[in-house]
This record gives sequence, structure tokens and C-alpha cells, in this order.
Amino acid sequence: MFTGFTPETVDFLWGIRMNNNRDWFLQHKKQYTDTLYEPMKALGQAVFQPFLEKPGNILKVSRIYRDARLHHPDPYKESLWICIRRDMEWWAENPCLFFEITPDGVSYGFSLWHPKTAAMEAFRARITAKPEEFLEMLHGVQSAVGMEVTAQCYKRPKPAPIPELQPYFGWKADLGLIVHEDVGEPIFGPELGQRVGAFLEKLIPLYDYFNLITLG
Repeated sequence: MFTGFTPETVDFLWGIRMNNNRDWFLQHKKQYTDTLYEPMKALGQAVFQPFLEKPGNILKVSRIYRDARLHHPDPYKESLWICIRRDMEWWAENPCLFFEITPDGVSYGFSLWHPKTAAMEAFRARITAKPEEFLEMLHGVQSAVGMEVTAQCYKRPKPAPIPELQPYFGWKADLGLIVHEDVGEPIFGPELGQRVGAFLEKLIPLYDYFNLITLG
């Protein structure tokens, strides 16, 4: 059960930002496990409940350790995250629902960071063929959460077949519908889990739609 993060969670993250070395980490490993890693796993299990009946989805919980193959000068990450996605080789090419905590606060929502060019071509083809399907889904999700999807756009987007689709023909990469909350009392305690879970569940139609696109 997710009982929440605490100020000690953020203290650890600030500590690793300022002291990114093995000696400091080993001295604070219990703080990492008790206040960050175990609560993150519990949050992941809680928000993954709506996906238990949706085959093909997996839950990933990150670790604080950097991949040694990246040859990064710092051995530890400054954040921890959970991610709901399909079991694909590179997550960034596919849609995901995520939660992340950093020394500065938390972020959660939908992301399609680096889709293949072919996927965005397929996206434009699908919304051209079925514009009502896409617009109804998008407007429903955006109305439910009170936010709009953002995206990196082409400088010179291709013309859309109907005016209503023109804003979306420009989408290129870094699609997101993301909430950011600064460090403060609201990010501590179990209510955060309820808030994150409710928000991510409202994004399922968007997540499912782009899985249809990227999976072909």
C-alpha cells in the first residue's frame, strides 16, 4: 500500500544531487530504500491496477543506479520514476504513462517522446481517414483533465485535409500531457497516489490511441 513520500525522500534526492558518489550513497542507502524506492514500488502497484485486465502492458520501476555502459561521470540518478508501457525495446519511441520524483518536485502524465517518423506518418494517415474518432478521443481526454496535449511541431507542417486537423498535422515529437507539482506539503502522504492514479486513468484513451499507431 502506498503511504506516501516524505520530506526525507526529498532530502535524499537533494543529497544525491550534491554528493553523487558511492561513499555517500552507501551511508544513506537505507534512507533511499525506505523513503524512495519502496514507496515508489507501492505507488506503481497502485496506479497499475486499471491495467491488470489490459494485456500487453507492463510496469517499470526505475532504480537509482545509472547504467555503467553509458559511461556517465555520476554513478547515481537524481530522480526515480515508474512507467506503464508496452514491452518494447526502446520506451521513448512508444507512448507511456509515468510518474517521476526529483529534488524539485513530481511530474506525471502521458508522454510520447521520440516517435519514429513512420509512426507520425501513420498518425496523420489515421486522423485523415477517421477524423471524428481522433477529435472525439482528444477532446474527451483534454476536457476530463482540464489540460491540452503539447508537442514539438514541424516548422513547416504538411497541410491538413480539413481545418480542424491542422494543429495536429504539425506534431513531430515530445507529445505530452503532464502535471508538474513543486516540492511542498501536497506531494507528501497517500493523497498523492490517489491524485496520480485518477489522472493517469483519465489518460488511458490517449495512451491506447497512440499504442494503436506505434504498434501498427
